[in-house]
Amino acid sequence: EFNKAYFTRMEEKGMVFSGLSPDESLVEIVELPEHPWFLGCQFHPEFKSNPMRPHPLFREFVGAAKAYSLKKA
Repeated sequence: EFNKAYFTRMEEKGMVFSGLSPDESLVEIVELPEHPWFLGCQFHPEFKSNPMRPHPLFREFVGAAKAYSLKKA
């Protein structure tokens, strides 16, 4: 869980709170737009994923990792 005491401080440093619970009491997704691939999530995308149809978060993460490894080579 995200400690809301740090909300303003983290937001000032560039963190985006892009997903909240339906009642807006919990932060569900955070992102750092200035980072090549930073995303934190409170939900479980693995429950909506399988090897033949991966969840978009897993697909994008693998794509970003591949692009990064090719750039470093």
